[in-house]
Amino acid sequence: MKIAVSATGGSLSAKVDPRFGRCAYFVIFDSETMKITAFSNPAFQASGGAGPAAANEIARNKVEALLTGQVGGNAQQALQAAGIEIMTGAGGTVKEAIDAFLAERKGR
Repeated sequence: MKIAVSATGGSLSAKVDPRFGRCAYFVIFDSETMKITAFSNPAFQASGGAGPAAANEIARNKVEALLTGQVGGNAQQALQAAGIEIMTGAGGTVKEAIDAFLAERKGR
């Protein structure tokens, strides 16, 4: 499963960015290969439409779940249309958010 986290930096030790559309980075973790990919958010400084643009970027990377602080309405619609599971309220480091998400899924 590919899990994207909105982040302040491009590593597992970076803090979760509470903003989705205007976060600085996305860190993607593939739970099958254990591979980490990070890239700067191209919508970071967009004058408008940052949420849907960021959602499109996440979908383009074949992400199945998103961990973030909050998601705006337009971005939420775009993410849901792409079939991406949204988990808001994430905090701490990227690694902590991923570990908590995986532990919750395992407990289901």
